[in-house]
Amino acid sequence: MKDLSIALDNRPGSLAAMGDALGRDGISIEGGGVWVVNGQAGAHFLFEDGAHARSALEAAGIKVLDERDVLIQRLNQTEPGQLGKLALQMAQAGVNIEVLYSDHNHQLILVVDDMKRGRAVSEAWTRAQAEGSR
Repeated sequence: MKDLSIALDNRPGSLAAMGDALGRDGISIEGGGVWVVNGQAGAHFLFEDGAHARSALEAAGIKVLDERDVLIQRLNQTEPGQLGKLALQMAQAGVNIEVLYSDHNHQLILVVDDMKRGRAVSEAWTRAQAEGSR
């Protein structure tokens, strides 16, 4: 899975154009969202095939800023505080979470500044959850 960072025009129809470009190429979005900050629209979306999505978007004149690997994590939704605990473990490992959203399977998607250390934290978290210690 890949996260694409996408620059969108902050105007009606911009997101529709993006969706249309992807749909014409048979590309599904697996998760993500759009935000407007200081008048600028930006998006992060998750794709099974990032290169294919990037190609379709760029062919439609939509600017892709970045394509990055992601960490995929499942939190225990019945226990409050899971996000804080995971984020603290990332911070203690010196990992900055740069982007966070959910996919269509209710999994947490994280884009981090250090994939090696982030992956180690994520894998340890998964092992601990399997052992029931979270």
